[in-house]
Amino acid sequence: MKKWRYYVFGVFFIVLLNNGYSQDPEFTQFYANPLYLNPAFAGTHNCPRVTMNYRNQWPSISGSYVTQSFGYDQNVRSLKGGLGLLVTNDVAAKTLSTLNVSGMYSYQIKVSRAFSVRVGFQATFFQKKLDWSKLTFGDMIDPRRGFVYQTNDVPRGGSKTGIDFSGGILGFSKSFYFGFAAHHVTEPDESLVQGNSPLPMKLTGHAGAIIPLSESKYASNDATVSPNIMYRQQGTFQQLNLGLYINKGAFWGGVWYRNGDSFIALVGLQTEMLKIGYSYDVTTSKLTLASGGSHEISIGMNFTCKPPRKKYRTISCPSF
Repeated sequence: MKKWRYYVFGVFFIVLLNNGYSQDPEFTQFYANPLYLNPAFAGTHNCPRVTMNYRNQWPSISGSYVTQSFGYDQNVRSLKGGLGLLVTNDVAAKTLSTLNVSGMYSYQIKVSRAFSVRVGFQATFFQKKLDWSKLTFGDMIDPRRGFVYQTNDVPRGGSKTGIDFSGGILGFSKSFYFGFAAHHVTEPDESLVQGNSPLPMKLTGHAGAIIPLSESKYASNDATVSPNIMYRQQGTFQQLNLGLYINKGAFWGGVWYRNGDSFIALVGLQTEMLKIGYSYDVTTSKLTLASGGSHEISIGMNFTCKPPRKKYRTISCPSF
């Protein structure tokens, strides 16, 4: 039963190589991976922050999509802004891999006593690789014995490297926040063979608010509810996420609905330093049982440092 899946993936990648238009990997817990969402988030925690994310999409299908990322950022007073480093590795069907290493800088502007704006810039080195030896084709199949022959297809692909640029803006107060990011503004060529295969620009808009469920100004463990929205467009692909987070003390939870495609459940635990989150995407189509859904784990560590100056404001937004 698995053999036809390998054949499908082989055909898919041949089509992709000859006339392909890529799409960025997806992270459900985008606030747990803030540098990936918007470079303007670099340094918004003030103190050093480390984020680690792991996503396994469709694990029940041979050749699932596995994405991992590592991020580090902090505010640097001498630069009047924040610095960030993000490393992302995406492996599609155990065959096509993409490595991105990004450096970021963001500058914060205090508009008023209650509202601040942060502008971020990002430069990325990318490397895309294709492992031709893991592809299978129709001429390799024996009707009785399966994949036993050598293919007559000429190996193509290899690797492609390049530089990419992105930018973003973030506005926030104590109770609400919004942002916009433009990734791949130069639409770099990712083609692994002859021809041109530009990576389409990705536009992302996100916004939310934190609403306390208690009128107390002193209790640190008061419950809050946080409605959020995110819209993303890349090439012909469009996505709308609507969700709600609930926080009580050290515990987080949330539900999201994504673009007529899936429902998402999230749970998380956080202390002053450590944050851990888990999410599961339930596809609404018949693909759910066959694919195994999508699993994602996030780990964040917030380190301590000297208190920020009074004019510096950190952003309050959900961690998961």
